[in-house]
Amino acid sequence: MLLKRILLNSLFMATTKSTNKSTEKPAAASGKIENSEFHEFFVDEIKDIYWAEKHLVKALPKLKKAATSPELAAAFDQHTQETNSHIATLEQVFELLGEKAQAKKCDAMEGLLAEATSIIEDTDKGTLIRDAGLILAAQKVEHYEIATYGTLVVFARNMGQSEVADLLQGTLDNEKATDVILTEIAVNSINEPAAAE
Repeated sequence: MLLKRILLNSLFMATTKSTNKSTEKPAAASGKIENSEFHEFFVDEIKDIYWAEKHLVKALPKLKKAATSPELAAAFDQHTQETNSHIATLEQVFELLGEKAQAKKCDAMEGLLAEATSIIEDTDKGTLIRDAGLILAAQKVEHYEIATYGTLVVFARNMGQSEVADLLQGTLDNEKATDVILTEIAVNSINEPAAAE
């Protein structure tokens, strides 16, 4: 008798939970988590990558100027243009979220850009060793951005912000493509001659 009562009680609890789940709309599906702590965290991270992109766009021309290889210089030039579009995309994201486009200092990007400057200072002008170092620095930046945008895409999808997620996915795809371009330049024309210098 006790076992029957326990089973009936368990069945009732499972049915009640199931009914509640079907009548309640999850926050992510309704998109109504604007005032949640997770939403605030998400916006804070958007501000962080916004700062990162705005500072990267200023640093890329310096990397271009320091590059020896015309192909690498062209890649930095192209990525400067793409970074400007990433900034514009983030401004669209702020607008979709009903937030003011505002940057918050990104310690990670500040450190990565300082490292790039250090590589320029520590290598000789006109050498492929410098180019190898510049590619190293640029790929560290790309991998940071790939990790950040990848996570932000997932966060946006979990929040039901599919338009925001799609915009961020476009930037993520571009960052991955840039990383591939840098690898190809390094493998095809920089690393081997740099090692022989």
